[in-house]
Amino acid sequence: MAEDVKEESAASNDESYQAASDGSLSNTMLTEGSCLLRRMEICVAEAEKRSGKNAVSMQETYTVYLVETRPMDAIAEGRNPPPDSLWRRYSEFELLRNYLIVTYPYIVVPPLPEKRAEFVWHKLSADNMDPDFVEHRRIGLENFLLRVASHPVLSNNEMLYNFLTKEHGWKEMVYETGFQAKADSRLRALSATFRVRSPHKRLVEMKHYSDGLQSHTSQLLRARTRVADRLYAVYKVHGNYGRVFSEWSAIEKEMGDGLQSAGHHMDAYAASIDDILEEEEHYADQLKEYLSYAEALRAVCRKHELSQFELEMASQDLTSKKQQREELATGIVRTFSLKGMTNKLFGQEAPEQREAKLNLLEELIAEGEETVKEKTAECDEHAEKAWADILRFKDQKDKDLQEALINYALMQISMCKKGIQVWSNAKECFLKM
Repeated sequence: MAEDVKEESAASNDESYQAASDGSLSNTMLTEGSCLLRRMEICVAEAEKRSGKNAVSMQETYTVYLVETRPMDAIAEGRNPPPDSLWRRYSEFELLRNYLIVTYPYIVVPPLPEKRAEFVWHKLSADNMDPDFVEHRRIGLENFLLRVASHPVLSNNEMLYNFLTKEHGWKEMVYETGFQAKADSRLRALSATFRVRSPHKRLVEMKHYSDGLQSHTSQLLRARTRVADRLYAVYKVHGNYGRVFSEWSAIEKEMGDGLQSAGHHMDAYAASIDDILEEEEHYADQLKEYLSYAEALRAVCRKHELSQFELEMASQDLTSKKQQREELATGIVRTFSLKGMTNKLFGQEAPEQREAKLNLLEELIAEGEETVKEKTAECDEHAEKAWADILRFKDQKDKDLQEALINYALMQISMCKKGIQVWSNAKECFLKM
């Protein structure tokens, strides 16, 4: 998958996007309209286990990942300079992604690999410090960086460039942007229950699609886990054939050599399942990525719903103030209110009071109209940019999943052919007895 991202970046069409860097970069590594991956080679080379004290001075063991970068122009010129490198913890990758989510609410931000193993068949460890799991996560983190660095908008973000090139002070720079306060307020708003009266039709359909994508990929992963467990057991049981044939050969003279050879073939067949399922894990990781992508897609749609809801609330508030102005100017109360009852009981307000309230209402209405105008523009812009990125995401998804499923099918065909070959070899052994 990582190699696919590198190939896609070379052929990507950036015309539908405008680079959205948060600030001017002094380094020419980033240029308007050009994705970072075309200018910088990026990889997560290795993982290392470390120990240290955490924020509450307690000893902890954690994993760090070596991020290496190298300018592409040097490689193109035939030079091979040593890469620049720095170490990052998983939490720093999380911070980068959270920052991108808040900064670009209309983009389907690539997901990180799972923090703890899910959909694990019994032979694999669910321990997040297990070497095999750490290696899978290393590959996933590299894939995340390649996805972001090949994105026509995200790749031009200054904080991404700093993440890749500045080992110290990077987190402080991110927090200084104030994104965390915006993230907290957005999180509270998105957690609240609200109903939009006029939802964006295409984004609503895409939200439903994300639910279906998540459901189907999770079902596929569960089915794959069950099949892997049973397949592993079937292959290992073939080792019993090998043991029986080998023991049997010890008491046979004419049949001994044939049985011994057949036993060796069965032993090799039983042992081959480990490499097969290790390869299969690669395709499972691709499905897990799109299981997480479904949540990222839903989040974009949900953010637009929040923008639409804020617009509707602002419009409703503006309508209410205009009605108050009309009632105050004409003295005719169109709806039941405590104010209307008070006027009937105690008489109308003095002209000076009414004039002051009218002036205040005019100011509030002017502010409300400006707010509605801003919210409308914000909502329309979000919908337009979100739909453009969703279309980009769908093209990427269709290509990636098609390739993954085809390769998975080819792997299964190859596995079956190896099984046929083993039994064909065993047959030849039996014929020579």
